[in-house]
Amino acid sequence: MKKTSISLILIALFSLSANIFAEDNTLSKSEKSDGWILLFNGKDFTDWKIDKWNPDSLSIEKGAIRCHGKPSMVYYAGEAKNVKDFHFVADVMTKPGANGGIFFHTKYQDKGWPIGHEAQINMTQGDPVKTGSVYIVKKHLEAPAKDNEWFRYEIIVKGNRVETKVNGKTVVVYEEGDDVKGPRKLSKGTFGIQAHDPGSVVLVKNIKVKAL
Repeated sequence: MKKTSISLILIALFSLSANIFAEDNTLSKSEKSDGWILLFNGKDFTDWKIDKWNPDSLSIEKGAIRCHGKPSMVYYAGEAKNVKDFHFVADVMTKPGANGGIFFHTKYQDKGWPIGHEAQINMTQGDPVKTGSVYIVKKHLEAPAKDNEWFRYEIIVKGNRVETKVNGKTVVVYEEGDDVKGPRKLSKGTFGIQAHDPGSVVLVKNIKVKAL
């Protein structure tokens, strides 16, 4: 095979991989064309707002949001802050004994756990409700991944149906009944990431969403 042919093949493979795969906290060309929105740039809290509860519990470490310390929340405040039906994706890592959560259909508040729903993050902490649970309304009692390893977390909301996935596998499906009322009723809103307690360390990166 001629060197020119080999070079053309390598260029084609590079272009294909660049289109399909993206570096941390970026979108691939295919994701952009498919309507995905990047929520976190990996460098700072642009488009995010930390509450006034314990703001020092939230920081950025090596391209990820680091949640560690007394209870606090950081809320997304960018262009996709008021979504109803969506496909949310993030990469998450828990340290041993960590608890945390990703809130959706929520809104900013200065202090306290917010309204809306929480997709639980917990592999080995004492709470029996593990990662993939939609807290309170749909429990999952077995950890679907391991501490100290990145896992892909997906939350898909369409109408009255919520599905969570870890590393591509469905963990729970919650279907809201017509009789549900109050702060846990599916509606619309933004996303929030929880710093749960001083004994917990949770890292979150590659945060993106697509409206459905």
